[in-house]
Amino acid sequence: MKNEIVFLGRIGELSLKGGNRKDFEERLVQNARLFLEGSKASVRLSAGRLYIRCPEEKQDDAVFALSHLTGLAGWARVRTAEKTAQAVTAAVLAEAEKAAAAGYKTFKIEARRADKTFPWNSFEIARETGAAVFQAGILAVDVHRPDVVIMVEIRDQALVYGTENEAPRGLPCGTGGRGLLLLSGGIDSPVAGYRMICRGMKVDSLYFHSHPFTSPEARKKVEDLAAILAAYNIGGHLNVVSFTEVQRRIKMRCPEAFTTVILRICMMKTAARLAAQIGSQAIITGESLGQVASQTMENMAVVNGYAPLPVLRPLIGMDKEEITATAKKIGSYGISILPYEDCCVIFSPKHPVLKAKADAAASILQDADLDPLLDEALAAREHLRISRFGKML
Repeated sequence: MKNEIVFLGRIGELSLKGGNRKDFEERLVQNARLFLEGSKASVRLSAGRLYIRCPEEKQDDAVFALSHLTGLAGWARVRTAEKTAQAVTAAVLAEAEKAAAAGYKTFKIEARRADKTFPWNSFEIARETGAAVFQAGILAVDVHRPDVVIMVEIRDQALVYGTENEAPRGLPCGTGGRGLLLLSGGIDSPVAGYRMICRGMKVDSLYFHSHPFTSPEARKKVEDLAAILAAYNIGGHLNVVSFTEVQRRIKMRCPEAFTTVILRICMMKTAARLAAQIGSQAIITGESLGQVASQTMENMAVVNGYAPLPVLRPLIGMDKEEITATAKKIGSYGISILPYEDCCVIFSPKHPVLKAKADAAASILQDADLDPLLDEALAAREHLRISRFGKML
């Protein structure tokens, strides 16, 4: 292919799999091809490495795919060379020049020789090519804390690359079942969805909107957050359910201290019904133990009683700083902090119950007669499809 660009992706956790490793690898390749559909790129997996070859004008598509492919531990654009000592040394020198131009001062070489017919072993590759860089005066040697590590891999051809770029890690999306994420406009729930996608789960989203108490801008926030997740999820579905009448009924008929717990129960019941319709196997929330009143152990236990499916809480043991760091990494933080409140915030009681009892919650639910409103809300849901590039379809 003329002006071909080659990228190398390194698998991580997949390498620990046993007899079913092939299934995970096949899904990783399938996901990469879905990302690159229409880009004339070729994708193959060999010996723990994902190879993507594409025309130069399509390299941005490949970078986007590699940056969002769960199951990869890292990736890099690579130089290819013939499997001769002279060609490999020339490629290493070129990579060192690139590193020096980027401002790096020190380097080390790491080498792997999968093809044992190559005349130098791994140690000799590092020694000889490193000596060439040093003698050329391009970079200084620092084997302990180098600014850049130049990798040399001798496989079906010689591959040379510098600093590896970060990838999501985890398992390929689609290998871990299907989940339904309770997505709000806050910081936590998008991170929860991202973490489950990284565990191989295909994630759909459910958002509760309460117009006119929540603004169109609040809904737009959630759509933008769903679009970010869709890039890792290789497309997605956002279900929007109006909870206006549900929240009005809760406000009128439920004790103020219990309004948040009852709202969470209504959300859980609605999510369970939607999950049954669309084939989700679990419900995902962004709860972190003790972070707010609804997330005490007692309150979460009461809400769990209305979930016939497993409730996954991937953030349960994380603090806000850890969650925020992940939000910044995936690009959701700036959207989440926009000042538009979601339906969980409106009608919040001044003194919410912290240790709800199941029998008290059940009695309040019965008196409020909320099930017909939940059925009506779910029947009127909006369903939005999102492309793998985060565009609403």
